[in-house]
Amino acid sequence: MIRMGDTHVLCTASLEDRVPPFIKGSGLGWVTAEYGMLPRSTSSRMRREATAGKQGGRTVEIQRLIGRSLRAGVDRVALGERQITVDCDVIQADGGTRCASITGGWIALRLAVNKLLKVGDIISDPLVDPVAAVSCGIYAGQPVLDLDYPEDSEAGVDGNFIMTGSGQLIEVQMSAEGATYSREQMNQLMDLAEKGVNELVSAQKAAVNA
Repeated sequence: MIRMGDTHVLCTASLEDRVPPFIKGSGLGWVTAEYGMLPRSTSSRMRREATAGKQGGRTVEIQRLIGRSLRAGVDRVALGERQITVDCDVIQADGGTRCASITGGWIALRLAVNKLLKVGDIISDPLVDPVAAVSCGIYAGQPVLDLDYPEDSEAGVDGNFIMTGSGQLIEVQMSAEGATYSREQMNQLMDLAEKGVNELVSAQKAAVNA
């Protein structure tokens, strides 16, 4: 369970000795993700997507983001021809659920890979770099790190920053809401995000070594 303020996400990783058909026989492993929000994770009840018979566009976009973010820190050759599915279930949402899911998802992935290494199913560690994510925005004219829901809903600019532990960028999602932003402001948010990700990576390492 990762808790970032009042955003709580349960992250699990499941190992399977199979891969999707499009990489079968390639010797490469695969990391994918699924994401969902419980009906009362928000202030008013959300309808379960299962009752609608399909996932919403937001859900599909977020789980694809989680999957490709986590894969960026994986040596898929070292993982071997197996799949790890990371499930991220939002218990309580107060902004930044995709960032919490990526950060907590990496810890679940780390624990799953540790199990493979321990039993000798893989020889070398396929996780080449931690992966973490944080939101940043401009709220009331000021750069803010890790926006909560009230800040996020009122922010003039907000973004999600996914990075590796070594400071490499994986993905940046940044947009203005009813205003524009300058290159200088973007740099300020990048600096804040780097600071935040460094703190998250330290927390990730502490969690898996506890």
